[in-house]
Amino acid sequence: MDELIINGTEKIPSICFNSESGKLDIQGRSIPENSIVFYEPLKEWLDLYSANPKQLTEVHFKLEYFNTSSSKSILELLKILAKIYSSGNSVVINWYYEKDDDDMLEVAEDYESILKLPFNMIECEDLF
Repeated sequence: MDELIINGTEKIPSICFNSESGKLDIQGRSIPENSIVFYEPLKEWLDLYSANPKQLTEVHFKLEYFNTSSSKSILELLKILAKIYSSGNSVVINWYYEKDDDDMLEVAEDYESILKLPFNMIECEDLF
């Protein structure tokens, strides 16, 4: 399975999904013109990965900001990760947020409670 790499811009996050290492990185801002179109290849890749995941899948979300439509797409990605987790594999979600960004922390806490997927909330002085 090939890596999925997308170079970020001011509107889309950088993506690096590596099936060999089980590491998935999403970093930047997510305000694409059409989040469904942008996130569809990520969902497809993750669906394929979920058929034969590594024993440990480690996900790093370093998002400065994302809009409402991106939030729904991110939730869809997290649902796939929750299926991997519920099938007996380890999944670690590292959610980075800037110090005093209570909104980004609250979003992660909401995702965690909805999905019953363990999150590590990591406060940073400056994400970028």
